[in-house]
Amino acid sequence: MNLINEFNSVDLSIKLLEEIKKRATKEVRIMEVCGTHTRSIYKYGIDKLLPSNVKMLSGPGCPVCVTSQSYIDSAIEISKKKNVIITTFGDMMRVPGSLSSLRAEKAKGSDIRVIYSPLDSLEIAKNNKGNEVVFLAIGFETTAPVIALTLKMAKLEKIDNFTMIHSIKTMPNTMKTLVLNEVVNIDGFIAPGHVATIIGEEVFNKLAKESGTPMSICGFKSTEILAGILSIINMVNNNEVRCENLYKGFVKKEGNIIAKKLMNEVFVPSDSLWRGIGNLEGTGYIFKEEYEIFDAKLKFSLNIKEDIINNGCICGDILKGKKSPRECKLFGKHCNPNNPIGPCMVSQEGTCGIVYNASY
Repeated sequence: MNLINEFNSVDLSIKLLEEIKKRATKEVRIMEVCGTHTRSIYKYGIDKLLPSNVKMLSGPGCPVCVTSQSYIDSAIEISKKKNVIITTFGDMMRVPGSLSSLRAEKAKGSDIRVIYSPLDSLEIAKNNKGNEVVFLAIGFETTAPVIALTLKMAKLEKIDNFTMIHSIKTMPNTMKTLVLNEVVNIDGFIAPGHVATIIGEEVFNKLAKESGTPMSICGFKSTEILAGILSIINMVNNNEVRCENLYKGFVKKEGNIIAKKLMNEVFVPSDSLWRGIGNLEGTGYIFKEEYEIFDAKLKFSLNIKEDIINNGCICGDILKGKKSPRECKLFGKHCNPNNPIGPCMVSQEGTCGIVYNASY
């Protein structure tokens, strides 16, 4: 317990902040690409305590936020069909599509059920043989293993009334794309800690060297995040390009071998459509041929294409780190957690929702 408390030690946080102020002699722009890191930064007030020349940027670390509007529209379209049950994680219920949301469609009578694990969908399918159960499979590398396991179980048990609309996204090539964006100007990354537990330290070390961008893998307590920021500042000052793993208790060099094996059995890498960002090469997964029978896109002939969003929401620029939530004319006025205009206000890991809750 003492060791756990040290991770949030006020005295240690003060010492780390003093070191950051002393060593940050020029402007350093650091992006975190994990919604839990974003939430912790605002929860502990780190954004207010850092010196003005250390800029924190929030990237696309929220899986709900980067799910395309056309994906939501497709899910709504299927939910209106006879004998269809939609299963989904809770955050997806309020994400706005073009004209409606899953929550609104449920209120109108569609059978849409919130689940806590993709595996719950299989039980629902077994108990509702006369219905097609469609799971909304979103997430990053953190949820991909259990989604892969669900597909393997569905195939093993020959469940023929179950499909998924998949939109699983992967982080490394996305981070590489963000670095190449000259408008954003990123000097370093706080790597996504949960993703790193799955894919491992070495992937980010390779990415750091390929992109010429220092990175740090850290935990989610105040001292851990401050240590990660200090690590990047030190690397910038010393012209070092690598990924420093400060989360070794959870992140191994090779990652979680069992989880990666499971993913490789079921998925192959593909391009992916990111809400507000567009189609990014090598940033997602599709099913291997033997699992395509569970692909709702094929079964229902869905055409999920690039979004055309014109409602005043700047969620795309926020996800890319180009703008902050307070720069949006809708923020806190027309757009709030009770009336989200864009997905960044919906999820607990969405930057707009996090900043709103820290402000009001």
